[in-house]
Amino acid sequence: MFELAAPSALQWLIGVELARYRNEAGLSLTELSAACGIGKPKLGHMETGRSTQYPGDIRKILRACDVERENIDRLVLLSSRTDDASWVGPWTDVVSDWLRTMVGLESLAQREFVFEPIVLPGLLQTEDYSRALTNASPRVKSDSADRLVEFRMQRARLLLKDEPLELHAVLNSQALRLRVGDQDLMNEQYRHLLKLGALPNVTLQVVQPEAGPHAANTGQFVLLNFGDARPIAYIEIQDAAVFVGDPERVRTYTLSTQSLERVALSPVESVALIESLIT
Repeated sequence: MFELAAPSALQWLIGVELARYRNEAGLSLTELSAACGIGKPKLGHMETGRSTQYPGDIRKILRACDVERENIDRLVLLSSRTDDASWVGPWTDVVSDWLRTMVGLESLAQREFVFEPIVLPGLLQTEDYSRALTNASPRVKSDSADRLVEFRMQRARLLLKDEPLELHAVLNSQALRLRVGDQDLMNEQYRHLLKLGALPNVTLQVVQPEAGPHAANTGQFVLLNFGDARPIAYIEIQDAAVFVGDPERVRTYTLSTQSLERVALSPVESVALIESLIT
């Protein structure tokens, strides 16, 4: 009997990798089951992250898919990692399933690229900015607002860990100028951006309309890069989110990051612009 549970971000990520390798090998679940000796239902649940992915099973599956030893070892090593997103537990009743998955993946990632055209990214927000933004949302219940702000502040600690997340954030100038609260609040937020931008693991760039078009004209997205897994793109919509794992589709987001980096102001110019907004 195999263990069946709601997937953690780590299990979900491993499942995505297992499904990719099976598809690349051109095998159906039935064919893979016959080749590796693991039941089809268990294989399906392993790919969705709802069954515990034991190292021995991972090796059997990847060998049946004719995967190189280096990549087998890489995925087995990933399965031995602890799920760094256990801190999310106290907020599970106010955070959506898709956001819990995203934050879990973010906790596992080495690098994150985020493009935000409308508001400042959650990882870069001050507590007061976050609270004002949360209170302005009609989708957030009043009794949940403070806890969501706490959650966002806890999430931002990823940038300050001993082995911190490497963040490259590209902001539309509109996001910088969106008035959230009063000018004192905005000045505090600008100073917070400057402080974070001075960290060795944080890069900030600003896109201005005068720079012309870029490849990210469809809006917000996040690209997560991992040491032991292939990249994942994440896109939020009004009341849900989309996770993109297919390598060819992820590549389009990688090209968008390169386009944004070219079009945006340099980090030094971006800092100067942010400083000029403090009044």
